[in-house]
Amino acid sequence: MPPGQYETHGFPVLSAGPTPRVDLDEWEFTVTTETGDRYSWDWAQLMALPSRTPTVDLHCVTKWSKFDTVWEGVSLDVLLEDVETAADHALVRSYGDYTTNLPLEDLLDGQAWIAYRFDGEALDPEHGGPARLLVPHLYFWKSAKWVRGIHLLGEDEPGFWESVGYHNYGDPWREQRYQGD
Repeated sequence: MPPGQYETHGFPVLSAGPTPRVDLDEWEFTVTTETGDRYSWDWAQLMALPSRTPTVDLHCVTKWSKFDTVWEGVSLDVLLEDVETAADHALVRSYGDYTTNLPLEDLLDGQAWIAYRFDGEALDPEHGGPARLLVPHLYFWKSAKWVRGIHLLGEDEPGFWESVGYHNYGDPWREQRYQGD
């Protein structure tokens, strides 16, 4: 367990605003490169891609940790496979206008997924359904709920929580909760 955390067996719901309700017929995920090239998938296209079922530990900046959670989703490696980019950073966008920033390398090499199932069930809207980003090696705010796209960037751009004082990276093992940690 990372320092400063405690184990929970529940699954706390924390959100910065109202829960968006996204109709699957209108859901779309788009990767936009730093040059403006766009790659998009609708729900049916996402479901047709090869999926993985990672079992991961989650660590929230509010100090809870949940162990051995089981998800299903599409690896970002699959979605970014044919995307040509020289970007080093990503700004993840959600329905409801939430954003979070990450180094692009943290989304590759089997480290991140667009997850749509949790514990064998469709992902509840309160937990980010129909789909959320899952980046379990960072604090959970980096795993944006209600994900709708990723903008690849040449330079880092802070997201919602990072703009109001949260750490820019968010490594739970280094207790990077707030700027200056």
